[in-house]
Amino acid sequence: MSKERTPLREAPEPLEANDVATITVGVIVWFVLFFVQLPFYGWYSDHGHTWFIWTCLAGGACGLLGLKYVRARRDAIARARAAGPGAPASPDTSGQAPAASDTTDPEKPQHG
Repeated sequence: MSKERTPLREAPEPLEANDVATITVGVIVWFVLFFVQLPFYGWYSDHGHTWFIWTCLAGGACGLLGLKYVRARRDAIARARAAGPGAPASPDTSGQAPAASDTTDPEKPQHG
């Protein structure tokens, strides 16, 4: 039996998904679970399971941060597509020249 390796195939293109909708559904689920469990706080407290409630609140809060991120990502992708194929992938939108510390020469040794 030969130990030759078969050539690797090219990786497929990544799938596009509606990330904003996915994260929004997740956030809604976390907050619904939080509010559904809230009236039973006494029972959870008696049995030492209040962390169930706070986990749902933390999941919803983290989901809101994720929602902010995926919206910014979606908007950045849309701007890049609108700019055309010749535009840089992540343009500097600040309108300012790069600082002196941002321009480094790979041939020059760095100090400090």
